[in-house]
Amino acid sequence: MSVKKKVLMVCLGNICRSPIAEAVFADFIRRKKLYDIWEVHSAALIGYHTGKGPDHRAMTTIEKHGITDYTHQARPITTNDFHNFDWIFGMDEDNIRELERLRPNNSSAVIELLGSYDPEEERIIRDPYYDTDIQGFEKAYIQCVRSVAAFLEKHKY
Repeated sequence: MSVKKKVLMVCLGNICRSPIAEAVFADFIRRKKLYDIWEVHSAALIGYHTGKGPDHRAMTTIEKHGITDYTHQARPITTNDFHNFDWIFGMDEDNIRELERLRPNNSSAVIELLGSYDPEEERIIRDPYYDTDIQGFEKAYIQCVRSVAAFLEKHKY
């Protein structure tokens, strides 16, 4: 048996996009029975929401799509994350710049936009945090589904 590949989803606060991306990836792991191959977590670039659960609109969105067992508490990214994860996905260009700035010199983690795998080429995962409704969360969810599916297809083991 090979060593699990580890993925970290990152956004600014770890309560909207990165938890949606983590829940989507975990759902693929569960449905495709890839427990022995993949592991996924998420983290924030800032500690403002540390310890909080995902935004209620994010939870409503993933639950609407049948992901009903997801639990999460926001946490900030750590230096160890850059050594413990094989891929670290940012949701937008600002996330990528900050991840590159924080990356230790000896980190081998691949830092990429999750949306770089989107077959519809929507590279930036929609940030719905300041929206007054749920449509932006639905958009982010759909983008994550497309991107995670394409990533897993590309990286079959």
